[in-house]
Amino acid sequence: MELGDSTAVIPDSFIGYRDDITMQMSMILDQIRAPLIVPVLRLGVYICLTMSVMLFVERVYMGIVISLVKLFGRKPEKRFKWEPMKDDIELGNSVYPMVLVQIPMYNEREVYQLSIGAACGLSWPSDRIVVQVLDDSTDPTIKDLVEMECSRWASKGVNIKYEIRDNRNGYKAGALKEGMKKSYVKSCDYVAIFDADFQPEPDFLWRTVPFLQHNPKLALVQARWKFVNSDECLMTRMQEMSLDYHFTVEQEVGSSTYAFFGFNGTAGLWRISALNEAGGWKDRTTVEDMDLAVRASLKGWKFLYLGSLKVKNELPSTFKAYRYQQHRWSCGPANLFRKMAFEIMTNKNVTLWKKVHVIYSFFVVRKLVAHIVTFIFYCVILPATVLVPEVSVPKWGAVYIPSVITLLNAVGTPRSLHLMVFWILFENVMSLHRTKATFIGLLEGGRVNEWIVTEKLGDLKAKSATKAPKKLLRFRFGDR
Repeated sequence: MELGDSTAVIPDSFIGYRDDITMQMSMILDQIRAPLIVPVLRLGVYICLTMSVMLFVERVYMGIVISLVKLFGRKPEKRFKWEPMKDDIELGNSVYPMVLVQIPMYNEREVYQLSIGAACGLSWPSDRIVVQVLDDSTDPTIKDLVEMECSRWASKGVNIKYEIRDNRNGYKAGALKEGMKKSYVKSCDYVAIFDADFQPEPDFLWRTVPFLQHNPKLALVQARWKFVNSDECLMTRMQEMSLDYHFTVEQEVGSSTYAFFGFNGTAGLWRISALNEAGGWKDRTTVEDMDLAVRASLKGWKFLYLGSLKVKNELPSTFKAYRYQQHRWSCGPANLFRKMAFEIMTNKNVTLWKKVHVIYSFFVVRKLVAHIVTFIFYCVILPATVLVPEVSVPKWGAVYIPSVITLLNAVGTPRSLHLMVFWILFENVMSLHRTKATFIGLLEGGRVNEWIVTEKLGDLKAKSATKAPKKLLRFRFGDR
């Protein structure tokens, strides 16, 4: 090769060696193809088709139930006794139950004012409500800001308590547990819980408290989430599609049939006696809310989902934040199933059908099968069958069932039907993270108790209303 010549000459001996390796690999694959690869792949197809049918039946069942509920079902105010709270001249404000409002937070610089302001703005007799800010912040500057905000509302006559800990043991569950130990909580009947980015409307308590007040077997009233930044970017629209199905169908069906569903961890009102009877907050998994709901249900308590009551909140607007959130939401339920499956099966306080619903429908199909089949079948098995033509997948399993499941998932957000293709691709990408997290939870892997607080950016609509320069807005959205 002459100096300056950019063309490298590959020796013939190297080419021959490379061809030998390729031929050897091809021979090895041909030898193990029939006795190993084909049977294993065929077994994988059978297993995945079984899981697909399980998921399909579950989705169709919920579709039928939600249709019947919408057409013939009675409103929550008719199914449960509900009467507006009335004044009593003789008893005065003591006729109103004492309500505790808990706001757990951790370094929430962007949203602490929104959540504290919304909680302090709840309409309820001022001597019958306590707002408790549980601040686990490690940033001293943010701690000072939160404390000053609490002091500002206290100076206006609001009964607000600022509580801190010297550790973060148990994360959110630990903070809520410590908050329930305070002496002033003993006089409270109900507790409303709002994460740091949630902003309840002033009438939240007037609409939820009567349900618990007039129905002694009811433990929880869960409100629906309303996303303030769903139109921020394509990723938030994808999240909206998934979560709208969860609230519109899954929560509604659970509430209407078995009076059981998973507590969403926020925007809910609990009966404190039910919370205590169930064993209080436990930090053994990263889904302390679901843990509490399952234990309360096993004690015979009922839950109500109030879809007409919406609480504003924020969706993760960066992929990193969303990925951490989904790890927690996928790993936690799998780990909780591992810890509670036997307890649920041997429980004597609930019916057999409710046990089947909780174990099979709630845990196995929705929390395990849904994640595993999406990744293993659609991202691994189906592409592999293209390379191994000896193994075929029936059309009903490869096309019809996935199409029906996808369409049923989309009913919660009709305005986003035109984004269906993007949603399918997005869900397939996320299925890898969710499946990995599910197996970590089932096997109690190294990241089983990983808790990373979801990054929040504040009310984007309010911020955009301040009229920041258009150039700056384009940069921020593009950056995300």
